[in-house]
Amino acid sequence: MSDELMGGDLLADDLGAPVRISRPVERVVSLVPSLTEALAESAREIIYGATDFCVRPENLDEVAGHPVTRVRGPKNPDRTVIEQLHPDLVVANQEENRAFDVEHLRADGVPVWVTSIDTVDSAITSLTRLFTEALGRERPDWLTRAEQNWAEPDPTVTASAVVCIWRDPWMVVGPNTYVADVLHRSGVDLAPLPVDDWKNARYPKVDLYALQASGADRVLLMDQPYAFSPTDGPEAFEGMDVRIMPERPMAWYGPGMTDARAEVRKLIF
Repeated sequence: MSDELMGGDLLADDLGAPVRISRPVERVVSLVPSLTEALAESAREIIYGATDFCVRPENLDEVAGHPVTRVRGPKNPDRTVIEQLHPDLVVANQEENRAFDVEHLRADGVPVWVTSIDTVDSAITSLTRLFTEALGRERPDWLTRAEQNWAEPDPTVTASAVVCIWRDPWMVVGPNTYVADVLHRSGVDLAPLPVDDWKNARYPKVDLYALQASGADRVLLMDQPYAFSPTDGPEAFEGMDVRIMPERPMAWYGPGMTDARAEVRKLIF
């Protein structure tokens, strides 16, 4: 049966999964905070659902021009509420969202486009596909500016860091992540840690003593998902250079990519 008879275009998302998308795309639910920000910048009127953690922009309802329904968190979305919104597309991410929820939504007839982003370059490619293929829109100007900025020569690596995202147990960013690539291309490499297959690690658990003994020039404590703060976290690293780092621009792919490298360097150096 033709796509015309079936209704919509049959495309493949970043994981190669087939997704049939009705045209035009007029109702979207975003399960990824950074992608919600990207949509709010360039396709605001189509956002009808977002997670409780989609905090940018703060005035999302006003930006969208209508109430945006909250669908709980990226790891526990309310699938019933999502289905009741009758979205033309749900936008998800391989890392941020569970395959379980994606599969169940699809089984119930909800089209889900899953992005896969591990590096700056893959972010630019994935976001381009999201807007031009999945949504059927022009590539946003901010994405072109981001590509141009990241095409500039990378600075020389002059510092090492450990990046903590959780405590009790302590968990860190590993080399095989978007954050690690942003840091490397901003002049900072991750200090190696005693983790099996470290070069392919993503978010391993690490003993606190190993972090303290890492020899890292900086200890970067992310403010999400664990809310590290000046009074919660730095006390574990006495004598080390500790910085509280905002999730954006370190980990958010979207409009913040346009000046992410400069912002990261400003925070670390």
